[in-house]
Amino acid sequence: MSDLTTLLEVGGPVAALGGGAAYARTRHPGLYWSTVGLPLSTTRLLSSYGSVMEACGLTVAPSRLRVLAVKTTSRREVRPVPPRRGIIRPTTTGLRLRLRLAPGQEPADLAASAERLRHAWGVHAVYVTTVKPGVVDLRLVGFDVLKRVRMPRKVPAELLQLPVALREDATPFVRDYRTVPHQLTLGATLSGKSMYLRHLVAGLARQPVALVGIDCKRGVELAPFAPRLSALATDPDQAAELLPALIREMEDRYDLIKARQGIASGTPDEEITSDIWGLPERERPVPVVLFVDEVAELFLVATKKDEERRDEMVTQLIRLAQLGRAAGIYLEVCGQRFGAELGKGATMLRAQLTGRVCHRVNDEASAKMALGDIAPEAVSAACAIAPERPGLAVAGDTSGGWSRIRTPYLSLGDAAETCRNSAHLVPDLSALKRFRPDVPVRPVGTPTPVVKPRPVAD
Repeated sequence: MSDLTTLLEVGGPVAALGGGAAYARTRHPGLYWSTVGLPLSTTRLLSSYGSVMEACGLTVAPSRLRVLAVKTTSRREVRPVPPRRGIIRPTTTGLRLRLRLAPGQEPADLAASAERLRHAWGVHAVYVTTVKPGVVDLRLVGFDVLKRVRMPRKVPAELLQLPVALREDATPFVRDYRTVPHQLTLGATLSGKSMYLRHLVAGLARQPVALVGIDCKRGVELAPFAPRLSALATDPDQAAELLPALIREMEDRYDLIKARQGIASGTPDEEITSDIWGLPERERPVPVVLFVDEVAELFLVATKKDEERRDEMVTQLIRLAQLGRAAGIYLEVCGQRFGAELGKGATMLRAQLTGRVCHRVNDEASAKMALGDIAPEAVSAACAIAPERPGLAVAGDTSGGWSRIRTPYLSLGDAAETCRNSAHLVPDLSALKRFRPDVPVRPVGTPTPVVKPRPVAD
């Protein structure tokens, strides 16, 4: 009887501790990793590093000098040599360690064994990044960081660089307009595409940048950001007037570059290789970011007259995509589908959009439109996005690289308030002045309206 009482007294706290750990692992994975997962995974890694590398085929035969030294100093067996391991650096989401590859190895060998390493060391995922020839970074992620997105607290943000999402390897996904000037973002209804666009607008609103919007859904997506927009078109007719104004602005900027660099005035724009960033800061025009929401609305036509207008707008969009980067004009094109069936010029425009972000889509053809021409292996990853995980997307570019990302939750009210508070940053562009949206003046003392949209990323 006394033994049973002692067992119950000891078992109660142990059961409570185990239940608490299970709860933390489900509800607070970051806390569980810091207190339980990190010590366990570190112990597994240190105790089994050599044997795991040997089992994964990541060891090589030792050098003759090493064999001679072992045989001279001891009688133990000479074992294969694993990659040389650096110091283990714990993080809030996992572990990082640097490996020096053995002769004859390449980073692809480690990447091919990532799944085996994940199971051997008890982590969620393993990612391999090349640092320099012969040296790689091994990033171990302890839990699914995309289940509940928490952006790093300190992310360096510069002009036209925005951390808008989190990658599956726990690093921030930065939208860099200087590196990737134009981007195509696809996604079905309630896939999180609007949330991604919301983060872009709110992030750029704090920077000295001109924001221009084309939202043919009567402005329901971009109208809340009107205080920060330099121009807004809410139907195809207005877009048909706004795009030529942007073309004229682009041509004026090319004339400015020509005048500054002494280029002949008759030189075609296509032959000018420099850009506005080579101008002195006091003479440099502000960058312009054009958001096109639901781009298919610009392509759909009902009459012959609409078809002529469509062809003109598509031609102007293609010109902006081809020549706008040097003039500091960048495109962010969004839609549910974007392919040749939209009409003439669609495929040509898509080819100019370097960056690609594909949220959940309704069919495989839509995923191929976004990623098939730059990263075919990413198409299956985009098709596997579940409706229960809105905000999850596959991001790629023309280099062939791709990764899964997810945007954190940002309410429409918070994004609109950010644009309202930064309205003083709207630049003075005479070419776009007549397209500036009307912003109703809110009486002093009126509380900010509470907007409670359906959460799509948390």
